[in-house]
Amino acid sequence: MSNLQIEINKRRIFGIISHPDAGKTTLTEKLLLFGGAIQKAGTVKRNKAEKTATSDFMEIEKQRGISVATSVMGFNYKDRKINILDTPGHKDFAEDTYRTLTAVDSVILVIDCVKGVEEQTRKLMSVCRMRHIPVMVFINKMDREGKDPFDLLEEIEKELNISTRPLSWPIGIGSTFAGVYHLYKKQLKLFSAENKMNIADDFIEVEDLSSIELERQLGDKAARKLRDEVELVEGVYEPFDLTLYRSGYLAPVFFGSAINNFGIEELLDTFVEIAPEPQARETDKRTVQPNEEKFTGFVFKIHANLDPNHRDRIAFCRVCSGKFERNKFYQHIRSNKKLKFASPTSFMADAKSLVEEAWPGDVIGLYDAGNFKIGDTLTEGETLKYLGIPSFSPEIFKELENMDPMKTKQLEKGITQLVDEGVAQLFTQNLGSRKFVGTVGELQFEVIKFRLLHEYGASCNFRAISFTKASWITSNDQNQMEKLMRSQANRIAFDKENRPVYLSNSKWDIDSTMREYPDVVFHETSEW
Repeated sequence: MSNLQIEINKRRIFGIISHPDAGKTTLTEKLLLFGGAIQKAGTVKRNKAEKTATSDFMEIEKQRGISVATSVMGFNYKDRKINILDTPGHKDFAEDTYRTLTAVDSVILVIDCVKGVEEQTRKLMSVCRMRHIPVMVFINKMDREGKDPFDLLEEIEKELNISTRPLSWPIGIGSTFAGVYHLYKKQLKLFSAENKMNIADDFIEVEDLSSIELERQLGDKAARKLRDEVELVEGVYEPFDLTLYRSGYLAPVFFGSAINNFGIEELLDTFVEIAPEPQARETDKRTVQPNEEKFTGFVFKIHANLDPNHRDRIAFCRVCSGKFERNKFYQHIRSNKKLKFASPTSFMADAKSLVEEAWPGDVIGLYDAGNFKIGDTLTEGETLKYLGIPSFSPEIFKELENMDPMKTKQLEKGITQLVDEGVAQLFTQNLGSRKFVGTVGELQFEVIKFRLLHEYGASCNFRAISFTKASWITSNDQNQMEKLMRSQANRIAFDKENRPVYLSNSKWDIDSTMREYPDVVFHETSEW
């Protein structure tokens, strides 16, 4: 077996997704704890006694207690190199999550046992199904009084349109929650919840459910209930099918409590065993296999000012094939330039370390002087482009107002960099003198205002405008295109690539314009 294939087989890259407050960031941190990447867990909400969650490193995330940018973290576990992409749960930052799903090979979906399946969970799962991404489900917060496990499984199947197979089973729920039975490995572990910040190592292992040891540990009633439920699970559900899971049709389900370290090890141990290694990916020319000798990769995220002291800008690149090497020249397809990288980095949340080489399934940070945009492809010379990272029409539009004319340059630079990161979309009118910012949710405007002030020293306001949709417009009839742009000049703006966009404020408005200009095509996304 080649060295390249050995490295591919070691790698697992996955995203963690959920509705807000389901405990996703806590689970991420506990996976890092069990993986030995950190020694002590923080919590998302900041107080004097506790550190902030490892994966929430932007200042606004620390203040608000929510994740607003995707974090990338790598660690080694049982001879595997695992890369986690922790995504924002809040719907206002859904585009960042959708883009991240283009870079992973599998997903762990976190569900709150009290609330069950929620709106954002449905949207995220629809993207996973569209891409046939294998999904594992972790049902969290079993230490709280929540829904019955069988009811939760039925709800997941019905609401998310995916078959399930429990691979662990909870012992009790809420105040009676005492641990988990690992159905996949036939092991029972009873945990102590005393030490939530570190791994509890004082668990008891009972390999045979018929053992009298079960009564001694759980009591007669709980032991009988566990045996009955496990018998029912094994009778109702088909044996776990690896092929169906890897094809995206079957979701293995685990139960636990991330905050109390219950059920995490079962999830992680099974994940490294069954999750897929780096997979082939589609480009506009052909399918690229990970074990091809030549390096290819694509940028799925850009983050400015990861370190506010150095004003750096980092492009996150997913390695898709071959071997990436430091200081080697690679072709930047969009600009047709050759670039080399002196300081490529790997990540542990905000901690960065220099890498000499990287393999398929790795995410590397490339310091960027403004060359990269989201979706850019790097190769060893072959002209191809990885697919599937379009811009969608925003839902809310506001006009950007500069509150300090002395800081105009800082504002221009700041908004350009934030737009390149994918935080929002920017549309300009009147040769750039009017700037409209489009987002998926209101919270993004808060984040933009905060970051412009704290990272660039630029003060701004946002003024509400009536537009509700952006449509990219193209036409083979140049006369019709020019006529539309003249007659509807107040509705025409240009995106950051200088492509014309039609801004509308109602369905009637866009429908009537489409009837009037039948040879102009109105596109829903920036990729057509």
